[in-house]
Amino acid sequence: MIKKYLIPPCEQHRQIRYWCGDESRFGLQTVTGRLITITGVKPVGYTQWKRDNFYIYGVVEPLTGENFALEFSHLDTLCFGIFLENLAQLYPEDIHVIQVDNGAFHFSKYLQVPENIILLFQPPYTPEVNPIERLWKEIKKGLKWEYFQTLDELKEAVWKQLNKLTTSQIKSIAGWDFILEALFVSGFS
Repeated sequence: MIKKYLIPPCEQHRQIRYWCGDESRFGLQTVTGRLITITGVKPVGYTQWKRDNFYIYGVVEPLTGENFALEFSHLDTLCFGIFLENLAQLYPEDIHVIQVDNGAFHFSKYLQVPENIILLFQPPYTPEVNPIERLWKEIKKGLKWEYFQTLDELKEAVWKQLNKLTTSQIKSIAGWDFILEALFVSGFS
């Protein structure tokens, strides 16, 4: 099993990149949170309970803050395979190690993982060890108490939130000390 992940000498010239990946659901159901008002004024927030949603599949590179994301209508092995294929084609000369959770579609026997991608599974039930979770929180924070009539309005707002983040901001969100130290010790640069 370990031989599968050893990089042959002829491939050692390729850059190895470490990514943290995950998926997040965005829906028309209002994201609630605290509302600030003048003392004595009761806050009022309008909510809706529509169940329409979509998913963003994404990866962030803690060392550089570089990121890649795609939008899908649902969460399954086929969509995850398409996402991996697009990432592999975007950086064809690099080898990508992607930290993922233990979602069933991440290790499905039907998943076609491109040759330049290695999936690294984090321990079960530990979303707190994956820094991209904080990126999703940051995006959703900007959507609190927003009321969207259509899914297209929500998609536009989500992509606006994601696109306004610079690589240095993403690096500060995802660049956790323990991950960066481990990457430096293991030779990533």
